[in-house]
Amino acid sequence: MLSWRRLALLVAGAIGTAAGQPALTSVQDVLYRADGARFTGTMFIRYNSFLAGDTSNIATANLTLPIVNGVLRVQLVPTTTASAGAQYAVTYNSQGIDQFTEIWAVPPSTISLRVRDVRVSSGTVIGPPPIISPVQIADVVGLSNELAVRPMKGVGFGIGRAAVINQAGQLDAASGNLGDCVRVDGSSGPCGGGGGGVGGSFADGEVPSGTVNGVNTVFTLAATPSPAGSLELYRNGLLMRQGSDYQINTNTITFFVGSIPKTGDLLVASYRFANPNDPLSSLASPQVVCSSTGSSTTGTALIELGSCTIPAGLLGAGDRLEVQFQYGHVGTTTGFTGEVQMGGTTVATRAGDPTEGLLAGHTSFGIYGSGQAWDTQTWGIGLSSAVNAGTASENTSQAVRVSLLGQMAGTTSDSVFLRNFTVIRYPAQANP
Repeated sequence: MLSWRRLALLVAGAIGTAAGQPALTSVQDVLYRADGARFTGTMFIRYNSFLAGDTSNIATANLTLPIVNGVLRVQLVPTTTASAGAQYAVTYNSQGIDQFTEIWAVPPSTISLRVRDVRVSSGTVIGPPPIISPVQIADVVGLSNELAVRPMKGVGFGIGRAAVINQAGQLDAASGNLGDCVRVDGSSGPCGGGGGGVGGSFADGEVPSGTVNGVNTVFTLAATPSPAGSLELYRNGLLMRQGSDYQINTNTITFFVGSIPKTGDLLVASYRFANPNDPLSSLASPQVVCSSTGSSTTGTALIELGSCTIPAGLLGAGDRLEVQFQYGHVGTTTGFTGEVQMGGTTVATRAGDPTEGLLAGHTSFGIYGSGQAWDTQTWGIGLSSAVNAGTASENTSQAVRVSLLGQMAGTTSDSVFLRNFTVIRYPAQANP
C-alpha cells in the first residue's frame, strides 16, 4: 500500500500538471456537403507559435483530424486572447483533394462552439494589438559606430548638384555654374580644363612651323594656347616641359640650349585656344565657393559665426577671393564687433555702437607669387564707410579657412548674428 505521504505527493504533482496546461475551447459540429451528404475526410489545422492568454507558449505544429460521417470534435487553445496574429488555418480534404481553407479565431469558452462561431475572414489579424515602442540607437548592435562614420551634411550641402567632400569629411555641393565640370580636388570650372570654355577650340597633333636643324630655337603655332598651360609639346614622342625645355610667348615657342630640335626630330603640339568667333569662349567663370547664413552670440569673446574652407591647391597666383558679409544686431543697449579672418590674417574688423543694427562689407584677397594683398570696405546703417588694406603670407598650397567672427562689447541680452556671407573665387585667366 502507498503511504499517505507518498499519495499526497502524487496528488499534488497531478494537480500541478493540470494547473500548468492552458485552458482549451471545444469546437463541436456536424459538417455537410452542398448536396446534403455528411462530409467525410480529413481536417488539417495549421498554426504558428504564439503566446496564449495565460502566457503558455504554444509551439508551431500541425494537427490532423479525421472527420467521419460529418462529426467534428476538437479542443484548441483560444487565440482571441493570445498574442497578436495568433490564428488557425483550417484545410478540409476529401478523397485526397484539398476542398477549401478557412481561418479560425477561437475565443475562450466553457461551452462547445460551432464552426460558424470561430470562422473569420481571411487576412484578419486576431489577438491584442502589438506593443509598439521606440527603439533606441544603443539598442541596435553596431548602429552607433555606423552612424559615427557616415558622411554628414556640410554647411555647403545642396540638392541638385554634384557632391564633394570638404576638409572636415562632410558632404558639400560642388560650387560653380551648372554646366561646369568638377575636378578631383572638388573645385569646378568650365569643362575642358582651366580657362578652356565650351565654345573653345582644340589643336591636336599640330606641327609647329620653323626650321628643324639643330640651330633654330624659335617655332610658331597656328594659334595662341589659352591658357598657356594647356600646351603639350612633344619632341620625338617625349613631352617637353615649359620653363625647363622651352618658353612660350603668345604663339611663339623658344627652345632653351640643350633642348633645341635637331635635324630629323619631329615636333608635335596639342593645346586649347580661344574660338575667334566667340571671344568669351575661353574665359573662366567665377565660382561661388560658399554662400550661407551663420549663427549668433551674446558673448563677450570672439566666436566663429560662420566659415568657409578653401581646399588645398585651389588657389594659385593670379587667383582672387572675394568675401561679402552682413552682420545683424538685436537690441539697443550694447555695442558689437564683426571680424573676418583669412587663415591667420585679420582682413576686416569693425565695431558698431549699441544703436547700430547692421554691419556689411566686402574683402578682396588677391594671390601673387610670393604672398597675397587684400583690401576691405565696411559700412552700416549709421556707420560711415571705412576702408583698409594690407598684405598676407598665407600658405595657399594648403587649405585656407575663411572665418567670420563676432562678439558683444559687454555682458548683455543683446546679440550679434551673421546674417549672410558669400565667398567667391575669381580664377586666374590669361587674355585669349
